[in-house]
Amino acid sequence: MVVRVATVAFEGIDARPVDVQVQIANGNVIFTVVGLGDKAVAESRERVRAALNASGLAMPAKRITVNLAPADLPKEGSHYDLPIALGIMAAIGAIPADALANYTVLGELALDGTVTAVAGVLPAAIAANARGHGLICPHASGPEAAWAGQDIDVLAPVSLIQLANHFKGTQVMARPKPAAQAQASPQSDLRDIKGQESAKRALEIAAAGGHNLLFNGPPGAGKSMLAARLPSILPRLAPRELLEVSLIHSIAGDLAGGALTDQRPFRAPHHSASMAALVGGGTRARPGEISLAHHGVLFLDELPEFQPQVLDSLRQPLETGEVAIARANHRIVYPARFQLVAAMNPCRCGHASEPGFTCNRQPNERCIAQYQARLSGPLLDRIDLHVEVPAVTAADLMLPPPAEGSQEVARRVAAAREMQIARYSKLGLAGIMSNAAAPANIVEIVAKPDSPALALIKDASERLHLSARGFHRVLKLARTIADLDGAAKVGSLHLAEALTYRIDTARQLRAA
Repeated sequence: MVVRVATVAFEGIDARPVDVQVQIANGNVIFTVVGLGDKAVAESRERVRAALNASGLAMPAKRITVNLAPADLPKEGSHYDLPIALGIMAAIGAIPADALANYTVLGELALDGTVTAVAGVLPAAIAANARGHGLICPHASGPEAAWAGQDIDVLAPVSLIQLANHFKGTQVMARPKPAAQAQASPQSDLRDIKGQESAKRALEIAAAGGHNLLFNGPPGAGKSMLAARLPSILPRLAPRELLEVSLIHSIAGDLAGGALTDQRPFRAPHHSASMAALVGGGTRARPGEISLAHHGVLFLDELPEFQPQVLDSLRQPLETGEVAIARANHRIVYPARFQLVAAMNPCRCGHASEPGFTCNRQPNERCIAQYQARLSGPLLDRIDLHVEVPAVTAADLMLPPPAEGSQEVARRVAAAREMQIARYSKLGLAGIMSNAAAPANIVEIVAKPDSPALALIKDASERLHLSARGFHRVLKLARTIADLDGAAKVGSLHLAEALTYRIDTARQLRAA
């Protein structure tokens, strides 16, 4: 007799069905797990054996074979413990043989028989619901699974004994309720920053259109403070965006207590981060920081201090909105539609751009160019706003707090985002939520620059050596500025402001 239990294997944020087949037959006393499992799957034999013994069930003195089908699909993780244990329990009659027929099962077992939390419960629950199955998952992951739908049957046992009692009818488990993260402490406010009005304006434009932004200025000018206040003016996640973000964080095991939140992710990795940490990878091809920042912000402080290869690995995700991690036997694609915000000093000492400062080693302009040459031209070309942040004077710090804070700016940003969503929905592009994500062939249609603006951008393209990508990014930026003004067409004023945020990368690289 073969008992079958449904579970899943994860490929990116997708959950592929896996059939756990358990057979108990006469022969040598051995417990074998086959089906291309990793080390965690192989070790499940000992965890299952100990958990069954702790639950009062002795392993039969027979040949136990567990097959994870399809056998050519790599199986990774410890969530196969629970389906293997339930298959053995059904095979020896500890639970009804048909009790597991309409359930997808995942969970890790402790040695005392309790069911501990695992990553990926939300995508597993969505996949189970699509198959018409219920879900059996750890108690700690029950609130996460409940988000898959009101009609899905979710069982979240604390232990194997509790689940066996439920199937026997001696104990009934209540369906877990979806959990939402409690409101965090009040976010930092733009009112905390004195001066830097031009940088605040650039931050508002970046938030309104989802544009990439680079702050360049001396130490202590407030670059990191500005970036940290970007989440306070960003709109909340739309339902579809919330689902995508939650799936990624579920795979990464970052959903604390299974609670979801509609706040946009804000990730700030240290400049010593490796390529696998930033882009994703490792032995299990886990999502990296750029995927965890999906539909949110990736903040890179001290940008030139990152390894050049790590920074250049961002170029493709910045264009496509996804990252593909290839391995010898499989390929995984994670979403990575993030907004890049970076900060850097103009040179190694950080003061070469200040009036009256003279570098002891070489002319200031060459010192600045050599330091900034650590950043490749193609990466800089993908950054829409390049903002010089000057040092704050004592006179600025002695001023009273500004009257306008994050709440007022957030209202303007939300209005601009609503205009963009409505615009692209009319064009049949409901998946585009901001100007920055618009395809190049749509930009010229939605921007509609007037004749003076066209003449301006033609002249500026030659002077600033704009690439085709830079040309379209200037149009996107001008479209966002016009949205903030409530204008239907992009005028020369909007385009002129957008051009002030571009840099002549060719001239900068020649100076280096």
